[in-house]
Amino acid sequence: MRIARFAHAKGMSFGVVEGEPEAGPQGLTIAEIEGHPFGQLTFSGARWALSDVRLLSPILPSKVVCVGRNYAEHAAEHGNEVPKEPLLFLKPSTSVIGPRDAIRLPIFSKQVEHEAELAVVIGAPGARRADRAAAEKAIFGYTCANDVTARDLQRSDGQWTRAKGFDSFCPIGPWITTGLDVSDLEIRCEVGPDPDALEVRQIGRTRDMVFDVPALVSYISHVMTLLPGDVVLTGTPAGVSPLTDGDTVTVRIEGIGELTNPVVPVA
Repeated sequence: MRIARFAHAKGMSFGVVEGEPEAGPQGLTIAEIEGHPFGQLTFSGARWALSDVRLLSPILPSKVVCVGRNYAEHAAEHGNEVPKEPLLFLKPSTSVIGPRDAIRLPIFSKQVEHEAELAVVIGAPGARRADRAAAEKAIFGYTCANDVTARDLQRSDGQWTRAKGFDSFCPIGPWITTGLDVSDLEIRCEVGPDPDALEVRQIGRTRDMVFDVPALVSYISHVMTLLPGDVVLTGTPAGVSPLTDGDTVTVRIEGIGELTNPVVPVA
């Protein structure tokens, strides 16, 4: 099932995306559900063509917990070793944007880079000191994410809050996919000034994670309580590279879909 959050003529709702994404957006519809998607779904009866609504970030998390250097080749491309335990950092909720929203390049940085990632959305049980089995039960679904990073500030600051935390530095979407086996999915990132001819910059598979998804959720839950709707970013494959004004960046994850955002300077 694919759960989206969307804006329409009467406001904002959650809904279930119907149809096959391979057929293109013209073939998709979205059926509105009442209230929040956690728990039993109740449909309102309202339905729209997906092309007639605006997709928003599929969830508004209280926090975004991120994992650094969770792919060995990405750690190596920056001259780092693979950590012995998951390397955690946070992005603020204000960094979250949705599909087609603009990534804004801050004036403080001269090297902003993309990081395509599988994102985990925590479900209604939440997770606190969860073992592996409980961590798996706490997962509601998965979506695409881009851990946008001011690389020069990451190096100069010595810690990652500013480099990772600018407004617009956490695109997620286009929807949450539930019931998906994420043990071996392709992740890719495509970038370029021409939206119709993007260059593949990153390509990897989730099987190459140093720590898999249940291990990450369990580990994080022993540090901080994961609340329903919280998002965990699971690390990025090798191939990160700079974004420039006028670029379009698309994160594609097998079995989920694609997340596209334009890149613009701060106004």
